[in-house]
Amino acid sequence: MDQLPGIPKLESRTLSGRVLEPLCVRAVGVLGAAGPQERDFPPSSALAHLCLPPLLTSLPCPSFHQLVSSPAPLLSGGGHRVGDRWSRLWISPLLQVFSKIFSHEALETYLPKIQLVIQDTLRAWSSNPDAINVYQEAQKLTFRMAIRVLLGFSIPEEDLTHLFEVYQQFVENVFSLPVDLPFSGYRRGIQARQTLQKGLEKAIREKLQSTQGKDYSDALDILIESSKEHGKDMTMQELKDGTLELIFAAYATTASASTSLIMQLLKHPNVLEKLREELRVNGILHNGCVCEGALRLDTLIGLRYLDCVIKEVMRLFTPISGGYRTVLQTFELDGFQIPKGWSVMYSIRDTHDTAPVFKDVDVFDPDRFSQARSEDKDGRFHYLPFGGGVRMCLGKHLAKLFLKVLAVELASTSRFELASRTFPRISLVPVLHPVDGLSVKFFGLDSNQNKILTETEAMLGATV
Repeated sequence: MDQLPGIPKLESRTLSGRVLEPLCVRAVGVLGAAGPQERDFPPSSALAHLCLPPLLTSLPCPSFHQLVSSPAPLLSGGGHRVGDRWSRLWISPLLQVFSKIFSHEALETYLPKIQLVIQDTLRAWSSNPDAINVYQEAQKLTFRMAIRVLLGFSIPEEDLTHLFEVYQQFVENVFSLPVDLPFSGYRRGIQARQTLQKGLEKAIREKLQSTQGKDYSDALDILIESSKEHGKDMTMQELKDGTLELIFAAYATTASASTSLIMQLLKHPNVLEKLREELRVNGILHNGCVCEGALRLDTLIGLRYLDCVIKEVMRLFTPISGGYRTVLQTFELDGFQIPKGWSVMYSIRDTHDTAPVFKDVDVFDPDRFSQARSEDKDGRFHYLPFGGGVRMCLGKHLAKLFLKVLAVELASTSRFELASRTFPRISLVPVLHPVDGLSVKFFGLDSNQNKILTETEAMLGATV
């Protein structure tokens, strides 16, 4: 590639990053770690963040922003342009609000609730005599976590199941072409959104009218209080829009990462056993169960090998491919001038695959992040599963907390094995996931961490 069409070529510079031909009108893709690193991308270069909620800017579909972002019809139903109502409401207060929602103090209060949701789910998986579809069940788990913990809704189980089914229909049509015709995916998405918002409005009204005391402030509480601090009471429509965004942010990527975590623990039993040993040494795992009250935020942060496992899952199996940024002023990259107003796509997966700091990039090796090796210590943008700069995923600490609690509970209370002959192929769109969902059989554990077999399984396995 000699130069971008219509853009003068500047003096070439030595960069190992790659600039791609325009992906569409006024857009350019950037691949590799060194290019972004040389340009100090994205915190202080000429690249700026999109005015969209966290996690929603990182899905590479042009129609996605029309369908899902707050100013768009599918999520908000209002059709407001960026710069109108939502920019005034969110851009400045947004960072302050989310810093409260995902603060250390807030995560400490979420932790026991997240643990309970995960424990209940693993018990259900283990009591099922059949293998489960891990990816489908992980989606249900993250949806339940968002509803029960992040939003604090007390929705009956039957209603929660129905709401999840409607939400799945909404998500399945997020990437539809924005053509509002009968029987189109876009129309189905609109209908699902309308049904969702009716259910969410009912849950919000019940919550606002509830006099029952709570021992923590959830994300919706913080959202409401923060709007009051800025001199504005949120309308019901704004509450529904904000609620739907929070669910979306906590749903797809976390389900993807949870599935990848389980798959890698299946593939690497030595990693699982090393996790168990770390839990024993730190007094968390005792006589085959998690000690009551042992899981605290500071304790989880101190589990070094657990942190390495989660980091390696996110390096090798990043849920999303990359993200977009908008150029605020013309700048030079790899000998080419990128004009103001263009969109730039950065590739997370390509960056992880080509970063020179990682050895044997295709190998699942949590120890690469150990203190002895610290392969990610050189350079700021070789490892960016949550993006980077001012648009870095604000919910990353909640996502990592969820994955760590899931890993602890899996290592402590479950035995699980692959129920198919081979591991499934991986699809990268819309988020990374196994094509058949990953079929796994779960077993409960007794106090000696032996499988608890069902009566039928015990009879079939008995010696005659």
